[in-house]
This record gives sequence, structure tokens and C-alpha cells, in this order.
Amino acid sequence: MEELFSKVLQVLVRCRDNEERKANIRVTIGLQLASSVHKRDLLVKLTDDVDPYFLFNLSISEEDFQSLKVQQGLLIDFASFPQKFIDLLNLCHSEQESDNPRFLLHLSCQSPVLEGPANFSVVETNAFKHLNHLSLRLTQGSDKEVKDYLAVCLSSLKAEKQGLEMKLKKTEDDLSRQLSYAQQTLSEKTKELDKLRSEWTSQSSCLSSRHSQELQSEREKAAELQSRLQQQAEKLRQELEREHKQSSQQLHSRLTELEASCRELTERKYKNESVIRDLKIKLVGTEEECQRSKQQVLSLRRENSTLDTEVHEKERLVSQLQMRVAVLEQEIKDKDQLMRRTKEVLEATQEQKKSMEENAESKELQIRKLEATVKSLSEELIKANGIIKKLQGEVRVLIGKIKVKNTVTVSQEKVLQDTSEKLQNAEKDLRSAQQHLITKDEEVSKLKEQLETTVQKLNESREVLKTNENVISWLNKQLNEKQMSRDPLSPKPFENPSVSSTTTGMKAQFYPQTGKPAVSPVAADITPAEQRAAQPANRQIGDSTGLDSKYFDRKDDSIPIYGLSSNLLHKEFPQRTKPSMASAYFSA
Repeated sequence: MEELFSKVLQVLVRCRDNEERKANIRVTIGLQLASSVHKRDLLVKLTDDVDPYFLFNLSISEEDFQSLKVQQGLLIDFASFPQKFIDLLNLCHSEQESDNPRFLLHLSCQSPVLEGPANFSVVETNAFKHLNHLSLRLTQGSDKEVKDYLAVCLSSLKAEKQGLEMKLKKTEDDLSRQLSYAQQTLSEKTKELDKLRSEWTSQSSCLSSRHSQELQSEREKAAELQSRLQQQAEKLRQELEREHKQSSQQLHSRLTELEASCRELTERKYKNESVIRDLKIKLVGTEEECQRSKQQVLSLRRENSTLDTEVHEKERLVSQLQMRVAVLEQEIKDKDQLMRRTKEVLEATQEQKKSMEENAESKELQIRKLEATVKSLSEELIKANGIIKKLQGEVRVLIGKIKVKNTVTVSQEKVLQDTSEKLQNAEKDLRSAQQHLITKDEEVSKLKEQLETTVQKLNESREVLKTNENVISWLNKQLNEKQMSRDPLSPKPFENPSVSSTTTGMKAQFYPQTGKPAVSPVAADITPAEQRAAQPANRQIGDSTGLDSKYFDRKDDSIPIYGLSSNLLHKEFPQRTKPSMASAYFSA
């Protein structure tokens, strides 16, 4: 990897539900060879010199840079991007010591602890707004990457150690050489010093003889001067006696003043000595207390380290429990939606029932009308039969007159045929109406049976919901009791975490039955492919629970779901997807 930039910068670290803090983080930028020989990826790495396990990576290829360029509106190419990014980091480094820096670095994370993906952004601040120049989504280093990073750090430290050892050896050799050279020069200088001492003794003897001669001459001169000086001294003595008397008087007055001030100073001295003794006693006591406090601080630091490990474990447990509770709440919401849908289906069936009852009433009115027409036709038939009997009697009587009355009989036969045809048609209509009535009665009975089954299933689903609610409340109580027993030092009890990350955890699922189809004009049929796609998702959700298996058994008489498309089914029962590889997905 070709390293382009590596400096320790001040970064504002933001985690969820925590105050932002400043941290000194080393930002390294380098170019790394990609899978193809002619391409290079830009590698951004965040590390901490104090914490060796702190590692965030991001590799940006040309394709990733194109998506980054579109998302954040960049105006540069991939070739000039590293230098521009380094210029921004240099601006942040130059202004990090000022009181109001213009360019800042932000590292934000959605989790309460600095884990998982994090956004690394360069922000320019002014009086109007915070302008985000660049935002990169970094991923936390895996165990392998952390091990590789630690191995690289260890190898660099070993190389530094070897270099320092080589330097130490060189310096030792240089110092030994300098010492030998200094010793040689010292021996030479001592020889020169001995020579100088011998010369100095000879010169001093010569000078002493000269000085003795000069002294004798000077003594003679001094004797002459002494006689003169005695005369002058007597005069001076008399003058000095006068001055001495005056000065002695002045000194006596000053001495009295100084004695008074001396007394005051001695008193102050004694007071200050007593104060110093008290302060020394206090100092000894404070030193003992300081040693005790140092010992207490050491013990408290050890306890703090143990408590930190316990707090991290408890935070992990709390996050897991919060995830489970969030999953349970999501399942309760899903069950509420199922209840609403079943209610809608019930309302639709009730509306259909009302329409069927109205149709049945209209059919009964038609049947009554047909019965009235049948009665009128039967009366006409009876009348026609009487007429026929009368005509037969008249035929017997008036056989001779048949030829004459052929025209009359032909017309009467036509009337009879018409009336018989009308009778047959009316009987056919009666039979079809009766059959239609029977089929409608059967449909009404079937609808009543379906209504009863749906009501029963509704009651059973309510009972299942109640059991699920009881299980959830029992789980919340268990969680609260465990939290209270494990964390007695915390001032607050375990709160009911209503908002948390919806990840995999404990899930109690109410499974809809897709086996028994129900006749409903409103509901649409679900295809078998959609049912097969929904079944593995249900199994995944059911297998990941920590509850008893009796709450997740699929019943044959549970409520079927109709009218739901495959998209809704996939939304309600999402399949787990594998986590994608670390790539550059950038937040604006």
C-alpha cells in the first residue's frame, strides 16, 4: 500500500444517546492495488494510537466513487479525489488548535457504543449553517482486519526497536571513541599543566626577589610619610571625635528605634515559627491522607476496570433484551393488523349476508307472485275442464250438428291448445323457481356455517392474542427482575424499552392458516407459490423464539388470510438476508 497521508487529527465523536466528545484519531489515506493490475483503490483507515482495537476501514474503487460523486454532488475525478481529500484534512489539522475552527471532522454512529458502521464527514462551519463537504460510510474492522492491523503495528514497532538498537550501538561506539580521544587529550593537557607549573614557580621566585627590594625602598619612603601622616592624623582625630560624638548621639536614638522594631520582629518570628510548626503537622497529615487517597485511587481504578467490564456485559444483555422486546412489539402490531383484516373480512361477509337476505326476500316475492299466477291458471283450468265436460255433453247431444259447427269446434280447439301450452309453461316456471329457492336456501345455510366458523376462529385468535400478551408481560417481568438482580447499583429500574433496533431475537408469532379456503366474494385467492414463499419465513421466525413451542403450533382451525397480495406476505414475513460485503454506501 502506498501511503499518502497519516496524521493525528481531532475528531468529534457522536454516538446515539451519548454526548459528543473530542478524540485524537489517526487518519491514514493510501492507494492499494485492486484485483486488476492497472487499477488502484483508495483506502481510508481510522485508528487510535491509544486504543489498538479501534479500527475503521473503507476502500473506494472507481465505481464506488462514481456513486459517491452522484450522491454528494462532487465536481472532481477519481484521480484528483485523494489530493483534494488530503487538502481538506490538512485544513482541519491547521485549524484544530483555534477556539472557533472553521473545518471540523465528525464521526457519527447509530449505536450507543462506537461499533458497527460509522459516518466520517468533513464539515465547514460558518455563521449561517454547517456545510457538509464530504461524508464517507466506514465499516468497523473485523477480527481478522484488527489482527492484521495489530500485526503490522507489532512489525513496525519491532523495526523501530531494531533501528533504535542500531542507533544505540552507533552512539555507544561514537561515545567510546570520544572518551578515548578525551582521555588522550587529558593526558596531553596534564603534561602541559606540569610544564606550566614549573615555569610558574621559577617566575614567582624571580618576582619575589624583586618585590623584596622594592619593599625596602618603599619602607623608607613610608617612614618619612608616617611622620607627616601623624601630624595630619591628630588633626583628623580631633575633627573625627567631634563628628563621632554627633554620630553617636544620632546612633543612640536610632538604636532605641531599632530595639523596638527588633522586639516586634522577634514576636513576629515566634508567631511565624508556631504557624510553621502547625503547617508542618498539617503537611504531614495531608501527605498521609494523600498516600491513602492514592491507594484508594488505585483500588478504585481496579474496581472501575472490573465495573467497566461488567457494564459492557450488561449493556450487551440490555441491547439483546431490547431487541427481543422490539421484535415482540412488532409481532403484536402484525397480529393487530391480522385482527383488523379478519374484521374487514367479517364485515364483508356480513354485507354479503345482508345482500343474500335481500335477494332471498325478492325471490320469495317472485315465488308468491308465481303462486298467485299458478292459482289463477288452475282456476282457469278448472273452468276449462267444466267447459270441456259441457262441450262433451253437447257433442254427444249435437253429433249431428258437428259438421255444421266444425268451424266453432276448430276455434275452440285452438283456444284449448293455447291454454294447455300456457299451463305447461307455468308449471316449468314453477319448478325452476322452486329449484332456485332450494339452491338459495343451501347457499344461505352455507353462509351461516361460514359465519359461525369465522366467529369461532375470531374468538380463538383473541384467546391466542391474550395468551401472547400474558407471555409478553411475563417476559417483561422476568427481564425487569433479572435487570434489578444484576444491576443493583443503578439508580433506575429496568425501563420498558419501547424503541430499539429491530433485529433478530425472541419472536412469538401468530401463524395464519392457509389450508382451509373460505368462500368470499371480496377476498382474493393466494397462489400456492406465494404460500410456499411465506412458509420458510414463518419457520425462521418460529425457530428463533425462546418461548414454549405450544405458543407457535399451527392450528387447523385458525383464521385464513385472504385478499393479501404476495408483496404484503413478504412484508409481514421478511426472509433474512446475508450481510453484504464492506463497500462504499455513502450517506448524504
